[in-house]
Amino acid sequence: MKQIEGGICAVKGVSASGVKTGKTGIMVILAEGPAAGVFTKNKVVAAPVILSKGVIDTKHWLSAVIANSGNANAFTGDDGFLDAMEMASMLAEKLDIDVETVAVASTGIIGRRLDVSEIRKNLRKAINGLGNSPECSKAAAKAIMTTDTAIKESAIELDCGIRIGAIAKGSGMIEPNMGTMLCFAYTDAKVPADVLDAALKIAVQKTFNMVVVDGDTSTNDMVLFTSTCKSGIKPSMSCLDDFQESLIYLFTDLAKKIAMDGEGATKLIEARVVGAKKYEDAKLAAKAIVRSPLVKSAIFGKDPNWGRVVAAAGYSGAELEQEKISLSFSGGEEEIELVKFGEIFEPSDLTLLKRIMGNDEIVITLNLNAGKENAIAWGCDLSYNYVRINAEYTT
Repeated sequence: MKQIEGGICAVKGVSASGVKTGKTGIMVILAEGPAAGVFTKNKVVAAPVILSKGVIDTKHWLSAVIANSGNANAFTGDDGFLDAMEMASMLAEKLDIDVETVAVASTGIIGRRLDVSEIRKNLRKAINGLGNSPECSKAAAKAIMTTDTAIKESAIELDCGIRIGAIAKGSGMIEPNMGTMLCFAYTDAKVPADVLDAALKIAVQKTFNMVVVDGDTSTNDMVLFTSTCKSGIKPSMSCLDDFQESLIYLFTDLAKKIAMDGEGATKLIEARVVGAKKYEDAKLAAKAIVRSPLVKSAIFGKDPNWGRVVAAAGYSGAELEQEKISLSFSGGEEEIELVKFGEIFEPSDLTLLKRIMGNDEIVITLNLNAGKENAIAWGCDLSYNYVRINAEYTT
């Protein structure tokens, strides 16, 4: 496996485009084949999620995706669903494809009626821009950005020649089941929808569902995975294992980019919980650490208050014994052990820990010393800017 350039357009059979005007944007992806998806767990479900989930559940096939940024089209009732349907219909009509195989996605402000006329006005420009160059993938990724500060895309090629590429957006309302994030992933492997579905659910569980920015769950979360089958390569059983691991690798790359670009973030936090009795214990503890406002604010201030990490693990619901806990912090090439089997190793001089906490990426490793299960979660620090961004979101 190797990383390659091009995002989703590195995958054979994918054309993409995007138009961004101020805070609003339109993205179009044209790629036909079997498809799978995972969606928000919020009980307040945005209209485009309802529509797209229906397409996936009934057709297991996608021909195209249209997405807009700036308005979530969520909590908008029947009118919102009609607006989502109109987005699908106008794209299907212009591309001469089956409207029942068009997915729709939206991201932005909740509770406001979508201005479909604005989308209609810019749709022709987006369609005219469809192409399979690296620039087209970047344009599509940029079009769905809201408070994101960086484009999020990634692509890989397996040893057998299969390619997987994806673009994503996400910066706030992240956790516990994806967050205000959209991800559109493509492969040219010759695989059916049920294989895509199984691989997608495992990959999302280990990656996007392990990202925390602020603990809020969005109404619009969506990850779609489509195969164009254009490589003609039908993976063998051994290659399917590589396919799964490669998808996890790809989504991990995007998950870390989302956490790193959390609203107001200055640092990426990676919480590794090892030695758990059960995977669920490791997962609970890891996510509690990166979710904790006290841990996040300590990381932002470079304050060596490591006891907050132990406290977060303790209330996480994970099964643990404090006498067995070991804890270390690392950043760059430096590492400091703070607790070993319940005994504090904290040095009188905290200069090294403060220096480690000054890195852009900080790894917290908590060993429960109770078993062999591990989990990794990603998050970011909590800065003054997070409050400013969300205090001024609509104004």
